Amino acid sequence: MAEVQPTRMELIKLRRRIRMAVRGHSLLKMKRDGLIMEFRELLEEAKVAIQKMVENYKKAQQKLLIAMAVDGFTALRSIALSCCQIQPSFTLKRKSIMGVVVPVIKREKVARKAIEKPYGILSTSIRVDEAVTAYEELVDSILEVAEIETTIRKLLEEIERTKRRVNALEYRVIPRMNELARFIAFKLEEMDRENIIRLKKLKMKKAKK
Repeated sequence: MAEVQPTRMELIKLRRRIRMAVRGHSLLKMKRDGLIMEFRELLEEAKVAIQKMVENYKKAQQKLLIAMAVDGFTALRSIALSCCQIQPSFTLKRKSIMGVVVPVIKREKVARKAIEKPYGILSTSIRVDEAVTAYEELVDSILEVAEIETTIRKLLEEIERTKRRVNALEYRVIPRMNELARFIAFKLEEMDRENIIRLKKLKMKKAKK
């Protein structure tokens, strides 16, 4: 405060900055609340997606155990190697949620129809086909969870950043500026009183003359 020039112009500038800070604080709070709402909606989606992934995992494990018990490990191993030759096709895009850029994974489903399998379905049993399909569905659900998880992580980071900025404005920046404005206003009033007293003294001197 000792470095601040207590002038009316300085007080006008400071009050303008306070109004801008208050408006910025209000906008940041709106952004924070909007992000929290988006986060909660995504959290519900994540719960559904994770539940689906867990169910697909249990199903895939069950189908695999049945296929291994009946068809044997060797048959499944050769099918697994042929399936591994084909990689999932991804296209990464971006979208904005309340100003937060998050990834959007556009992909072809890993699960394929029977005629699209990378091996001859006539040479395999239905148990093997069901196990392969179950694991393809599991991979699809894992990718869906990964996309939602990445978006949630990005939103959480932005929520934390926004909360810190809101708190900084609310508890440090705005109170300090208000205190400084009061200090300048007090100094100006003090200077006005001194000027009034000085003018009265001058008038009294002139009256005596």
